[in-house]
Amino acid sequence: MSSIPKFDPQELTVVSESPSMMGRPGVPIYKFPVSMKEGVFAAHSRKPIWQLTGVESQYFAPKVNPDNTARAFVMDGSGFGFGQGGGPDMFGIEWEYVQSAGGSMVRPGKPYMEDANDWEDLIKFPDLATWDWAESEEINKNFLSDDRFNSCWQQNGFFERLISFMDFEGAAMAMLDEDQRDAVKALFMKLADLYIDLFDEYLKRYPKLDGFYVHDDWGSQKETFFSPELCAEVIVPAMRKLTDYIHSRGKSAELHSCGQILRQVPNMIDAGWDAWGGQAMNDTHKIYELYGQGILIGVIPTPFDPNETSEDAQRAAAKEYVDKFCDPKKPSIFNSYGAGSLTPAYRAELYKLSRERYSS
Repeated sequence: MSSIPKFDPQELTVVSESPSMMGRPGVPIYKFPVSMKEGVFAAHSRKPIWQLTGVESQYFAPKVNPDNTARAFVMDGSGFGFGQGGGPDMFGIEWEYVQSAGGSMVRPGKPYMEDANDWEDLIKFPDLATWDWAESEEINKNFLSDDRFNSCWQQNGFFERLISFMDFEGAAMAMLDEDQRDAVKALFMKLADLYIDLFDEYLKRYPKLDGFYVHDDWGSQKETFFSPELCAEVIVPAMRKLTDYIHSRGKSAELHSCGQILRQVPNMIDAGWDAWGGQAMNDTHKIYELYGQGILIGVIPTPFDPNETSEDAQRAAAKEYVDKFCDPKKPSIFNSYGAGSLTPAYRAELYKLSRERYSS
């Protein structure tokens, strides 16, 4: 897009309503000047048209990938409900859905592998050709959106995948242990090759896909699991191989990584990710100031109680957010952990002011 169109107040017309993820209330869809798909691509190209809030994307995690059923996180046209699942992932590792936790986990204490040096002998990589792609294409032929940005989730990344093989303690030790570290690096490169083959198959089968959203948790409530130096050596090269492939196909690459991981953001940039929206324990305002020049940070707004805050004050809060975080030369995206602030008044003001600022 050569230039960003000027804001027209008619854009605030609500043309439809879309349910957001995981049963949250529906959200309005405005009369955007371009498709939502184009809006996300523009933001990921660091030329945003408005401040993204999440309504612009549709998520896709097809049942054909055993990881998604194992992790109880299927989002496709199969009718397989969110929260159903468990069982073997693509490597045959058994996962168990835990209702109280709202997710699946590998049963601890029975590691598939105890020494990373054994991975070539013990780990059997999946044969993607044996998956029922024809059935998946049929059930998803009308699932992906023409207008919204279709983002394909990959639940298990690199360190998370190592945890599934070795349990958390074993995986952390394997990265630290100089006698296992080279084996881990080789395994991660092999995983990158697998994910490239998988994403290539996805793009062949589901041509409406626009980007990939890869999960790899790196931290706890208080701190990162491993040092930035170790991450840079062991994980970043494999991730960069994957993001280079994604970008070579003209698609976007977004990272999901839980935990308080401010110190790892330079590694996200070096790994080639377009965007990351951290959890609420992160100081996203500080992270934006430090690193927003290199990656789209999902910024959480200063919270307020919608029941105790007037509409004028809500609009003022939206203006404060736009003034701080909608810099055309240093853009950001709106973090889903701030969704409680997206009242009708705040959402409309955020949209209007961000449109005006990004097109100025």
